[in-house]
Amino acid sequence: MCSFWTTSVAVRPYTDAMYSDDTMTVYQVPLFSSAAPKTTTVGCYSPPRSPERVSTTQSQKDVEGHFRQIEGISSLKREDIGRLSKRDSSLVVSFICKLHDKKGNFIVLKAKELGLPVGTAAIGPIISELKSGKSVTYQGREIFPEDVCTPADPGPIFIVVECPTEEFVMPVVENETFKRYQEKKSGSPVALVIHMTPESILHSSRYWHWMKQFGPQTEHLILNENTSTLHNLRSYKIQTQLNLVHPEIFPQLANVQKKEERPEFFGVRGECLLKYQLRPKLEWQRDAVTSNNTEEFVKEAMELPGFVEALENCKLTLKLDGAFTGESKGQYPEVIFLGTGSAVPMKTRNVSSTLVNVSPSHSLLLDCGEGTFGQLHRHYGENVDEVLSKLSAIFVSHIHADHHTGLLNILFERERGLVTCGKPHTPVSVIGPPLLMTWLNQYHNHCQDILHHMNLIPAKYLTDGTEALSLKNKNLLASFLEAYQLEQFQTCLVRHCRNAYACSVVHRSGWKLVYSGDTMPCDALVQMGKDASLLIHEATLEDGLEEEAIEKTHSTTSQAIGVGMKMNANFIMLNHFSQRYAKLPLFSSDFSEKVGISFDHMRINLGNVRTVPKLVNPLKVLFAEDLEELEERREKRELKQMREMEDQPNGSQPVANHKRDLEGASHTMGNKRLKAN
Repeated sequence: MCSFWTTSVAVRPYTDAMYSDDTMTVYQVPLFSSAAPKTTTVGCYSPPRSPERVSTTQSQKDVEGHFRQIEGISSLKREDIGRLSKRDSSLVVSFICKLHDKKGNFIVLKAKELGLPVGTAAIGPIISELKSGKSVTYQGREIFPEDVCTPADPGPIFIVVECPTEEFVMPVVENETFKRYQEKKSGSPVALVIHMTPESILHSSRYWHWMKQFGPQTEHLILNENTSTLHNLRSYKIQTQLNLVHPEIFPQLANVQKKEERPEFFGVRGECLLKYQLRPKLEWQRDAVTSNNTEEFVKEAMELPGFVEALENCKLTLKLDGAFTGESKGQYPEVIFLGTGSAVPMKTRNVSSTLVNVSPSHSLLLDCGEGTFGQLHRHYGENVDEVLSKLSAIFVSHIHADHHTGLLNILFERERGLVTCGKPHTPVSVIGPPLLMTWLNQYHNHCQDILHHMNLIPAKYLTDGTEALSLKNKNLLASFLEAYQLEQFQTCLVRHCRNAYACSVVHRSGWKLVYSGDTMPCDALVQMGKDASLLIHEATLEDGLEEEAIEKTHSTTSQAIGVGMKMNANFIMLNHFSQRYAKLPLFSSDFSEKVGISFDHMRINLGNVRTVPKLVNPLKVLFAEDLEELEERREKRELKQMREMEDQPNGSQPVANHKRDLEGASHTMGNKRLKAN
């Protein structure tokens, strides 16, 4: 069954005075769109008017005054109160963050000169008071902090500004709170301003002039669509090495290219792991920023024992078979595996998502786990908008986080891609279980408008022998089939959680692609997938883990291959591997020339898919260390199982019979689940 968790989120109203912890105090600056009605902007922080060195007492008074300002909320009109409690797209909140002042150091020699009881228990409370900015009286003499302490180090200030659209430019540049910091009325200059704003706004004359008003001492960090950064180095490394095995099936990932800046640009573009140090010294730190060293990755692979020989033998075999003669362009469907792991994203395998380019102009996404857009961007680079603009349909197999949580970002990025490509906005057809709409409604009602991005076609209406579609869904389906030149798009319930589906895509040209989603071996899937050109089937676990597969309602590699054989599939691609198989799963005796293993960013079509099994030898050498570790685990597990069976009072049950019993139990359990659904 599917499980849902209720998460409680503590929301801090923008009208709250501040938030403070041991490190800093954060003040909120609400900004209302210039297109929105005028609203009382309570909660705006007014910086202290004290000089650079601010005593604790004075700071406390400023904070108390800020709280008194907030009390004015009680006088707001009823409609304003209602507006504060609801999601408001005309409101963004920026933040002014001030690190606490660092207390001065206690000077022991001066304290001794003044007769303070240095070295005794009595000195502790005295030091505490003096470092807090208070004077103390000792033996009738008043001693001030500056007498025995170095000056306090004022806490640096940084500002986070969000300006998402043109309607927020004037509210930002005319905001009185920001002006105080630009005019240095806040005491300390602003160390850093973080700008979350589109490139078009960043270079508008008003916003550019406003940035300059902070002065030359202030650094500016830019976070927007022009930020180019490498954040998953392991993914680039493994793809570079796989590319040595077969450049067409394992294409290089898109290079991270930094765009040329305008001469007047004075900000810093955000990069993954880039740091700005606020203490003890203000400075940028790039030590942890990663770079894609392709030559080093290639050198590492070529130095592996036996890899060069395995690679040459593989290329020779492919050449003799006529399978290594360059790219087989123009062959559709083209399948791009964006995520081939299960449960949670990892460095080398993201969670479930497969892009099917049905034609040069239309693409279909099979599942949409977390990080799907990131994978698309890494695969296509600057062409990602064009790819998204061709995406008109998404199939979501079931409501598990590793299959659907990337949908939101894909929908938003698709809209942006359509605008970039100058194409009109058209909703994407989403085929999925009913609960998907519940989830989308929750997000739409409480976070952002999203429902206009898509039309849902319930998967249950596309199963064989189902009740008739509504007129709306019938029209949506007909439009989808016509656009993609499909003869049929069919679904069936599979043996996983409640309302889990597989799908079959039949093209008018004759090819048939079947996608299992998550499931144990399933007869309904076998029937729907008869004579498939390509079956993409989950193989979460290795052989020998049948009990775990039953418990988690997944398939082992041999079970997945068995399903493909029963449906007479022309080729079987295994995916959705447990993350314990980070690079390569264990091979079973059932592997044949009709079976392939998927990798993230792998690209296949019906013309080159038969090449995949022939790449096994160099892959085994490339990942020999990982395979050896997996083999050791399997041997230990099998040894443990044999000992447990020997300890049984009635003697041990033959392993083959035990395996058949498990498969039978798996079938029975799955049938019960389907009936329960």
